[in-house]
Amino acid sequence: QVQLVESGGGLVQPGGSLRLSCRASGTIFRLNAMGWYRQTPGNQRELVATITREGSTNYADSVKGRFTISRDNGRNTVNLQMNSLKPEDTAVYYCNGILRPDSYWGQGTQVTVSS
Repeated sequence: QVQLVESGGGLVQPGGSLRLSCRASGTIFRLNAMGWYRQTPGNQRELVATITREGSTNYADSVKGRFTISRDNGRNTVNLQMNSLKPEDTAVYYCNGILRPDSYWGQGTQVTVSS
């Protein structure tokens, strides 16, 4: 079993920055991949960024150049640095961890971008 605990998030003005962190705990110490997804009311959860255990990254087109995902394999932690935030980035952000064949989710953290 894997537990994912998120931290960070909150309210920020347009153009500002936030940093999200997610730590995996439990009996599993290494995950195949970790990432962040986001969801707004009435919409499906969408990919924001992912990173494999080897460090390969993938970003949604809407966040490329603004968001950076990083990972500390030794601590099973993934971070999402979000810069130049826009109102359309407002969403609940969820941490995801893959330990094949299973997928695990955090409880989500709210990010609100508003003046």
